[in-house]
Amino acid sequence: MLKPQITTVTAVTAVALLTLAACGTESGSDAGSKGSGGSVRSELPLTDVVWSVDSVSVGGKKTAAPAGASVEIDSKGRASAKTGCNTIGADVTVSGDTVTVGKKESTLIGCPEELEGFEKALSGAFSGKLKAEVEDKRLTLTTADGDAISLTSEPPVPLAGTEWTVNSLAAGATATSLPKGTEGKAHFTLGKDGSVEGSLGCNTFSSTAKVSGSTVTFGRITSTRKLCPGPEMTVERQVQKVLDGKVSYELHHRGLTLTAGNGAGLGAVADTPGK
Repeated sequence: MLKPQITTVTAVTAVALLTLAACGTESGSDAGSKGSGGSVRSELPLTDVVWSVDSVSVGGKKTAAPAGASVEIDSKGRASAKTGCNTIGADVTVSGDTVTVGKKESTLIGCPEELEGFEKALSGAFSGKLKAEVEDKRLTLTTADGDAISLTSEPPVPLAGTEWTVNSLAAGATATSLPKGTEGKAHFTLGKDGSVEGSLGCNTFSSTAKVSGSTVTFGRITSTRKLCPGPEMTVERQVQKVLDGKVSYELHHRGLTLTAGNGAGLGAVADTPGK
C-alpha cells in the first residue's frame, strides 16, 4: 500500500464515476449512462470530440493544463472532464453556441498540490452557461464572468508507439494517486516490434509484450538496480507487479488502464506535445 499524502478511494466509487461519456471505461454506472443529459441542438462541431485542455483562465489568472486534461461532450448530453487527476461528470444541454452544465460529480482521488489548483480552476469554469466558440481545431468555453477554458481537438493515440506515463495505481479494491515527488517518473513504451522499455519509477527497464485482443502479455523484465528514495521504490514495486505476465488493457482516447490477474493495476496518460 502507498503511504502518507495519498488519499484512497474504493474501486466501486472510482469505477462508477469514471464511467462517463464515450471514454471507453467500465460500464454499469448510472452516473455514466448516456441519454441522461440535456438535448443537443448545435451546428458547432462540439460533440463526440475529445478536447484536450490547453489552459484555464479564472479571474484573470491563466493556468496551464497538465497532460491528460480533457473535456468531452457526447451527442446525448453527457460530459466528462478529466483534470489530469480526477474525472468530473455532468449532464449538459447544448443549444446553438451555448453549453449549459448541470450538477457535477467527481472521483475522489487525492491529487498532488500542483494539480489541485488546476482541478479547482477547471471545475469552477466548467459550470453554468458557457459560450462556445470553435475555430478550426480549437474550442473556447467562456463563462458570463469572462473566465475561459481553451481546448484543442486531438485524435486518439495508439497503444503501441506511445509513451505512457503512469499517473495512478490500484491494488485490489483501492485506487490511489502517486506519492508526492514521484509524478512523471514511471513511464513505458510498447514498441511495434514487441519490445517494451521505460522506467519503473526509479530504474530503467526493458521487456517484451504481445498484444492479443484486449490483453497484453509481458515477458520477463530486465532492469537496472539503483536504490532510490522510499516513495519511488514503492511506485516501482507496484508498477512491476502490473507489468507481469498477462494483463487486460483499456484505451480511453489518450488514457490507458492495465489490470493484472494479481489485482494490481495502473492508469497512464499519453503526454500531450507542448504541455
